[in-house]
Amino acid sequence: MTDRTDHEGRTGAPRDGLIALAVAALVAATVLLGALLPARHGPAPVAGDPAADPACQEWGDGCRVCRRLPGEVACSLPGIACTPQPPRCLIRGDG
Repeated sequence: MTDRTDHEGRTGAPRDGLIALAVAALVAATVLLGALLPARHGPAPVAGDPAADPACQEWGDGCRVCRRLPGEVACSLPGIACTPQPPRCLIRGDG
C-alpha cells in the first residue's frame, strides 16, 4: 500500500487527523443534544383530537398509531409514503 502525497510530497496524515477530530466532535455533539433535550413521544393534544380524550387508549390517522401509556403517550413512526387521515379513536377504555 502506498502513502498518498500532495504535490509537495507531504502525506495526508495531519489533514486526516483533523477530519477525524471534526467527525468525532460532531458525533459527540449529536449524542449530547440527544441526551439533554426532552424526549417527545407524541403530538400535543388538540381540541377534538382523540389524544385529548382520556377514555381513548389508542388512536391513529392511518399513518401512525399512538397509545396512551402510564404517564406518557407513545406513537409509531409514519410510513414514508403515507397520507394522513383525520385521527380517530381505535381503542376506548375506562378513562
